[in-house]
Amino acid sequence: MHIVLIHPEIPQNTGSIARLCAGTDTPLHLVGTLGFSLADRYLKRAGLDYWESVDLHRHAAVDEWLASLGGAPFWLFTARDGRPYTDLRYGADDRLVFGCESVGLPRELLDRFPERRVRIPVLPAIRSLNLSNAVSVALFEALRQRGWRV
Repeated sequence: MHIVLIHPEIPQNTGSIARLCAGTDTPLHLVGTLGFSLADRYLKRAGLDYWESVDLHRHAAVDEWLASLGGAPFWLFTARDGRPYTDLRYGADDRLVFGCESVGLPRELLDRFPERRVRIPVLPAIRSLNLSNAVSVALFEALRQRGWRV
């Protein structure tokens, strides 16, 4: 299992996700332009002292990340589109992909892979879940299905 963040903007969210990845031994991929520096104090504070435990990968652009997949399956998480995340059967090498906080995943990526769209249901009055909450929900469902235990 891998977590992929495309153009994350808020350092606290990315720090929280990094801490989640460290706690579950899940590689974290940061793709494209970031809305912060990896040296940002908010990013470090949110991840606390777990950054050394994160298997972190940087990719300059979405196409570079796609080329690195080597055929590994991936799922594009959106707020309103696609099948419910609980309907999937996750594999050990799946990539769970999330977009930036303000606009989500790039439209061209969603249009290119419509069969890969997945959603976490929320009421219509809510635009979307917080990014770190959405990653937590999705990752723990995938790990639960895989029989993950500590």
